[in-house]
Amino acid sequence: MTTSGAPRNDASRAGAASLVALQLVLLAALILEPYGGWWPRNPAVLIVTGVLVLAGLIIASGALLSLGSSLTASPIPKDHAALVIRGPFGVVRNPIYSGLMIAGAGLVVLGASWWHLATWIALIVLFAVKARWEERMLAARHPEFAAYAQRVGRFIPGIGRWPEPGPGEQK
Repeated sequence: MTTSGAPRNDASRAGAASLVALQLVLLAALILEPYGGWWPRNPAVLIVTGVLVLAGLIIASGALLSLGSSLTASPIPKDHAALVIRGPFGVVRNPIYSGLMIAGAGLVVLGASWWHLATWIALIVLFAVKARWEERMLAARHPEFAAYAQRVGRFIPGIGRWPEPGPGEQK
């Protein structure tokens, strides 16, 4: 890591690119996997799917827009980028991932299969790993990140907050 908290080697950048590629593959798989038949595709299923996918895409899109010049496809933060803690990022620390998880849940409802469920769980695990890595880099780069992470949940409001420092620990 450099003093700004950014990885300095090509292996870290390759790892970041691999995580992004895997994320795209999992999202594509949720769309392309064949229908599993757990339940019939009736109007109720289509409405639930539509609501979840639309809500997830609105959340993710709003978060993307709120990042402004800090936006990057990589989990490695951009040099000199501001820490965004307002808008959707004031509700959860990773609203893009939250939105994509919600949209993915809609695709599981539509796909109605073990494959869809397993793919969605893999996507959640990937987002958890990716978010932890990003957060370590953000904490190294932005001293105010720890206090933010103690107030704001990771993917769900209030859940996944960092613990308060104990007695004698540095704030």
